[in-house]
Amino acid sequence: MSKNLEAYSGEKTCSEPVYLKVEGDIAYICFNRPEKRNALSYDIWLRIPQLVDECEQAANVKVIIFKGTGTAAFSAGADISEFKSLRYTAEGAEKYNKATMIAEKAIMDASKPTIAMIKGYCVGGGCEIAVACDFRFSDDNGRFGITPAKLGLVYNTPGTKNLVDLVGPAKAKDILYTGRLMDADEAYRIGLIDRIYPTESINEETLKYAELICRNAQLSVRGSKKIIHEVLAGAVEDSPETAQMVIDSFISEDYREGVHSFLEKRKPIFKYS
Repeated sequence: MSKNLEAYSGEKTCSEPVYLKVEGDIAYICFNRPEKRNALSYDIWLRIPQLVDECEQAANVKVIIFKGTGTAAFSAGADISEFKSLRYTAEGAEKYNKATMIAEKAIMDASKPTIAMIKGYCVGGGCEIAVACDFRFSDDNGRFGITPAKLGLVYNTPGTKNLVDLVGPAKAKDILYTGRLMDADEAYRIGLIDRIYPTESINEETLKYAELICRNAQLSVRGSKKIIHEVLAGAVEDSPETAQMVIDSFISEDYREGVHSFLEKRKPIFKYS
């Protein structure tokens, strides 16, 4: 990790359609088109991997939270107004789809935990981004759907796999075949989201959860994330890399600190970042 990201919280003044802000150990990637329910433009898709990489390279960032500005939407999906110009030919569609898949992969491959903090609509590409995150926390106004069937499109394989991993094949078929929207309660029941909070407390509750992760040994957190990622890709045994990672953890400073703090009945101060 080469540097710290400076704290920035200019949400009220920032005019960028997507931007990064940092508060302590936590980075926020913010979709900032509230007048369009935070619809995702092609430029936003291109920018997401860059912002994720900035978080990955920053020593002070331990958790990445994706959010939309305002309370109406996390993101209501791709900006349909661009489809007739950017996604109306085979060549344009391939270019656009490549950008979405690169963005999705950047989120999935991030070594640091990711949380989608969802208020209101989380539809189409917005839901695709949320599903690529490690966790999805919604307010009680959350509305969820993936709607390619309403546009005559076919959803890509990585996005479909993420969805199937979360809700199973039958529920994934229901979501994709019908293109219907579901409320937060149903999304929670089928495993699409992990928590539901009142709108007025979701910021605080998501932050509390992120801080819980930040207090733990990041060597352990990121090691667990990597191994779970490999399990979802079909691994049933350690690879040479993960086996070495397990052994290395036992000779790390954080392991020694964890043991000493437990025996000394104090809170650990972990150094790994």
